[in-house]
Amino acid sequence: MDTAKTLRRRLSLRHFLGCAGTLAASLLLLSPAHAGGSAEAGQARAIVCAACHGVDGNSFNPEWPSLAGQNENYLIKAMQSFKDGSRQNVLMNAQAAALTDQDMQDLAAWYASQKLAGKTADPALVSSGERLFRGGNKTSGVPACGACHGPAGQGNTAAGWPAIAGQHATYSSNQLLAYRSKQRATDGDSQMMRIVTARLTDEEIQAVAAYAQGLHP
Repeated sequence: MDTAKTLRRRLSLRHFLGCAGTLAASLLLLSPAHAGGSAEAGQARAIVCAACHGVDGNSFNPEWPSLAGQNENYLIKAMQSFKDGSRQNVLMNAQAAALTDQDMQDLAAWYASQKLAGKTADPALVSSGERLFRGGNKTSGVPACGACHGPAGQGNTAAGWPAIAGQHATYSSNQLLAYRSKQRATDGDSQMMRIVTARLTDEEIQAVAAYAQGLHP
């Protein structure tokens, strides 16, 4: 009898400890240290970024990306790549060098909370750009852009793949060209973007970038 009671007590204790551990883990995830970025803190930190990316993340210069509405995972990844030098840009390398991990989370939270301004696509390129975006090019082996970036160009937050809807066509085409020339290699070991862009013509790059600019997330 005593042995049975002892066993039940041990099992009850294990159950309690297990529940307590689960609760502690849940509370830890909800604690400020694990709550992610603060949009309010990011807004204050973004003052210096506004000169290029706009006060609300909508850039006026098509050479520079609009960051409004971009998913947080991609923004953090982008800032990290500029900081560690795996992505090269004189202005961004210098700016990112001073950012802490918390700064990056805060900035990402701020820009993700902003609304992207709508843009229009070049009518002459919409048709060919849409075909490539939605169906790819079977002849050259180019997959549909929407397969990774979403049917409306909204990106994939979990995977950290960027939203491209409403992005400046000039910026998007420049990035595709950078991947094609291997000047940009932030697609990791998969080399997905480098492989895809190697099969794209200049005309296809211009067309799909123009089409994406006219999409509304």
